Amino acid sequence: MKLDPSFIWEAFLKLLPVIPTTLLITAVSVLCGFVIGTAVAFIRIYKVPVLHPIAAAYVTFIRGTPMLTHLLILYFGLPLLLDGVSAQLGLGFRSASIPMIDFAFLAFSITAGGYMSEVVRSGLLTVNRGQLEAAYAVGMTTPQAIRRIVFPQALAASIPNLANSAIGMLHASTLAFTVSVVELFAKAQIVASTNWKFFEAYLAAAVIFWGLTVLIERAALLLEKRINQYNRGGVA
Repeated sequence: MKLDPSFIWEAFLKLLPVIPTTLLITAVSVLCGFVIGTAVAFIRIYKVPVLHPIAAAYVTFIRGTPMLTHLLILYFGLPLLLDGVSAQLGLGFRSASIPMIDFAFLAFSITAGGYMSEVVRSGLLTVNRGQLEAAYAVGMTTPQAIRRIVFPQALAASIPNLANSAIGMLHASTLAFTVSVVELFAKAQIVASTNWKFFEAYLAAAVIFWGLTVLIERAALLLEKRINQYNRGGVA
């Protein structure tokens, strides 16, 4: 087998149009996962009654099972649930009308939430308890102290791990092809199926993923630098 450099370039050009799909899956899962993870982290740290054991079980299940499992459970299970409820209530809704990419959004967001909850929780635990007590001393309520003092510091400490989570979700977006979503990996397979040059197509996809990963790393470094300048009083 000979390497065909010209086809690597050809495949690279054909993969460019699906980059927005991959980025959209990544962005939605990371943003929604961060919101879910933050809520779960606070529930676990402050041991909210009833919700605390549920949150702990959620994190354990998500981290203990493959991401593909979450996607397939929702892909096969959610339509059964929705169609059953729709039939019971006499509604005309059918799960077949749900876009396939929505299953990827939901599954990846739930997965990201489980992992990001531990990232956010570790960041919150790095903030000295004395700062919270000092906030109480000047008359702040707990929500005010968390919003103004605790959470900003926890977020700053969590940026490197959050960036790793974002990169992980970028790479995990390739699993979306299992529910017929055409992202970078699926498109590489489609492109290669015309002449069986899968190696070249996967190399082209790898280069694109590498470039996107570098962009995320650079964005995280710039954000971390900005926050550090603010903490030193360098930003008004």
